[in-house]
Amino acid sequence: MRIAVIGSGGREHAILWRLSRDIEPHTLFALPGNGGTTDCAETISAQIDDIPLLLHTIRGLSPDLVVVGPETPLAAGIADRLFGDHIPCFGPVAAAARIEASKVFAKQLMKANGIPTADWEVFDDYQNLERFVKSQPEKNDWVVKADGLAAGKGAFVCNSMAEVFRHAHELLVEHKLDAAGRRIVLERKLTGREVSALYWCSGIHYQALPAAQDHKRAEDADQGPNTGGMGSYCPAVHLTRDQQKLVEDRVVAPTLQALAEQGSPYRGILYVGLMLTPIGPQVIEFNCRFGDPETQVILPVWGGAFGKTLLACASGEPISQEAVSTESTQAAVCVVLAAEGYPDVYRKGIPLHDIPETVNAFVFHAGTARTRDGLISTGGRVFNAIGIGHTIGQARERAYNLAAKLLSPGLRFRSDIAQGVV
Repeated sequence: MRIAVIGSGGREHAILWRLSRDIEPHTLFALPGNGGTTDCAETISAQIDDIPLLLHTIRGLSPDLVVVGPETPLAAGIADRLFGDHIPCFGPVAAAARIEASKVFAKQLMKANGIPTADWEVFDDYQNLERFVKSQPEKNDWVVKADGLAAGKGAFVCNSMAEVFRHAHELLVEHKLDAAGRRIVLERKLTGREVSALYWCSGIHYQALPAAQDHKRAEDADQGPNTGGMGSYCPAVHLTRDQQKLVEDRVVAPTLQALAEQGSPYRGILYVGLMLTPIGPQVIEFNCRFGDPETQVILPVWGGAFGKTLLACASGEPISQEAVSTESTQAAVCVVLAAEGYPDVYRKGIPLHDIPETVNAFVFHAGTARTRDGLISTGGRVFNAIGIGHTIGQARERAYNLAAKLLSPGLRFRSDIAQGVV
């Protein structure tokens, strides 16, 4: 197949890498890709935030399938336009992508369909929020979330009333995230263990991928601000089979049914961010695409027919049981090397170096580019060091050995990814 993959991060490199290892050969295009995707795909210059120009570029490639990595083009309706051109697109239409593009929409959908999630309120006025929080002085465990897309940086876990007021003021009054934060969700903080559960979806039909765990905070011991993700591991065995079945029955199935009844059947990956609480799994968030950096550890240990499964979902066809594999026979750990200062102010243009890879230790590039002067950084998250092993411990050792070799002045990584995981 001729397959175009939209995006430039580590997730997109992982998708192209996995497609290049399918039994069925593919012709792969990266729009625009990064400094690492050149090894497995043809680089096509593209501006993913300019939908008309992006569509023009895609049409010129005559692809059999388009895979959309990031959420922004999906929220902007690229899948709708591609379906109108009779080009299969792996990713939901804009109406269904609202499960990520609008936290308010997602919460309303969950409430209407009895899907377990934290108690919540919606505010677009700071004074109203302040009055509400002050009316419940005994409750300090809140999470402030921007309604719109914020590249993984729109959620603020608060441990005091003062923190709630500070983050709410930044969003509603100072407009720190512009339109994305003009409306916010204030929800109760859940306690328990987090897990990322991803599902292949074709209409109301779905199949699970191996569960993963990501690390969102910038610093060790889950300190510092939220980021797009500083590392991950797979499988996340703390999600038991019984819990997985409960999530499918109480979350995945009713979500897909509700979207179908609204006239926007879901095609693509449904990412369910969960908290495993004492009273059962509860939804923290939905994403309308592959997670980053979860994809970087799921795909290397997933054993199904990748291109065939992507096309089935994009075409609204049944997902073949033979094409998917939910059991992982190996483990993977991802350590993200980020620019110092990320996710706030950070330097670009850091000189980088390539490292020889092995079958059990390899790199997915994120914010990189190749120039006349060599490989340089172009973003906050720069490299994903991947380790594969028979156990999480073995995979972790290989990932950190590789990360140490990739380290350059101006880069940093967390030292506790997958620490203590059995």
